[in-house]
Amino acid sequence: MCRDRRFGSAALPALWLLLLLAGCSSVNLWPFGGRSDSGQGLVPDNATEFQCAGGKHFYIRYLDNGSAAWVIFPEREFRLDKVGSGAGTRYSNGIDTLDVTEKATTLTDGSGVSFTGCKTGAKGP
Repeated sequence: MCRDRRFGSAALPALWLLLLLAGCSSVNLWPFGGRSDSGQGLVPDNATEFQCAGGKHFYIRYLDNGSAAWVIFPEREFRLDKVGSGAGTRYSNGIDTLDVTEKATTLTDGSGVSFTGCKTGAKGP
């Protein structure tokens, strides 16, 4: 009787890989820290959460002593540089604009999505 070794030799490394991955399930490769207390997603380290009208929210990480802001959404991230503004602080990349004032923060992106009435307990730059 002849044994077919084609399946056995290929299956062993695949099985070993599955066992290895199962053992690593507790490893967190996300670079921005752990989950939020509300369980609604990952909270980036060193970032400020902004809660906005309509239940919307996003995170901001200020860079270079406040000369730039890194906007963080679950699906994308982008940088805004500080630009001249009359009242408050304004950041923009030519498409997206973040206006930070004492009363509220507004984020508008080029596609017309707007986050208004955004507030946080922490101060910006």
